[in-house]
Amino acid sequence: MLIGVPIYLALGAAGAVGLFLMKGNPLLVIPQSIFTGVGFFPLLAIPFFILAGELMNRGGITERLVRFARLLIGKAPASLANSSILACMFFGGVTGSAQADTSAIGGLLIPAMTKEGYKPAWSAALIASASTCGPIIPPSIMMVVYCVTVGESIGAMFMGGFIPGFLIAIGLIITVFIMNVKQKFPRRYEKIAFKEAAKISFEALLPLIMPVIIIG
Repeated sequence: MLIGVPIYLALGAAGAVGLFLMKGNPLLVIPQSIFTGVGFFPLLAIPFFILAGELMNRGGITERLVRFARLLIGKAPASLANSSILACMFFGGVTGSAQADTSAIGGLLIPAMTKEGYKPAWSAALIASASTCGPIIPPSIMMVVYCVTVGESIGAMFMGGFIPGFLIAIGLIITVFIMNVKQKFPRRYEKIAFKEAAKISFEALLPLIMPVIIIG
């Protein structure tokens, strides 16, 4: 480093020299170090979160959350856009990943929004923005990695993510309402019967309590 060699090369060269100067078989150190680095129990949460999100997506949970979001928004202006925001918030509480949130909700609602008259680019931007709730609302892959790295409590970080995630969603909904004054987004007028509303709410119950179960 003193003679101007880039830091990554200096570190790599020092590590290589150290390996070859070790007694015994230096090649065994590499797989052992790799396994020690990833063989940490809390990191198992990451593939399990991904698995949970994939199972729920394949099992129709995404559609249930979207229907529940539409039920909550009702006949409000820009109803489908605001339903998309709520759906992203709900689904983020299942996967913990903004990318999974975007692919699952976006693949379902961007074509629907385009069909109703929203601009495709605007719809994609809305879903991308709303998907930021994914790594904020627990469970969160990003929070798990951060807590493992710095030694913080994963449960405490999860509990601290609820309010910021809700505020992001509320802020986006308010923004859509403000934009609706000028752009006059499409609005839904159909009425949902009480029996159907109860069924939609019951079907969305399990995925909605997933974050509480995980934190517990």
